[in-house]
Amino acid sequence: MPDDQKTAAEPPVETVQLNHTVVHARDRRLSAEFLATVLGLEVGAPFGPFLPVDLGNGVTLDYYELTDEPIQSQHYAFLVPEAQFDTMIARLEAAGVTYYADPHHTEPGRTNRLFGGRGAYFDDPDGHNMEIMTRPYARP
Repeated sequence: MPDDQKTAAEPPVETVQLNHTVVHARDRRLSAEFLATVLGLEVGAPFGPFLPVDLGNGVTLDYYELTDEPIQSQHYAFLVPEAQFDTMIARLEAAGVTYYADPHHTEPGRTNRLFGGRGAYFDDPDGHNMEIMTRPYARP
């Protein structure tokens, strides 16, 4: 790595971590701002063709415009603070976005109580299935 790309203040990486992922969108600003608003985050400055939303845990969603191909729907799940869950639901309601208790979107306007927390699913402007949850899923 060239010396101009090294940062002395960064500790060495000790474990594998997700750093960023690309989220395809028809309009990167619209989609990034939609999610940032729901989650109470900020949209960052453009980085090349990407528009980032920093999740605050070292992971960035890099929105990338894909205008000449169909967008394949993906699922993105966000672990959110219990104290902010109702506010996020209120933001969805204020935006006229239907949320669901289940990933198949058969229980509109309801939330779930999985694993002792609360959760909801909703579509972003490009049809990605977004999930907010206050407790991580219990894995076997």
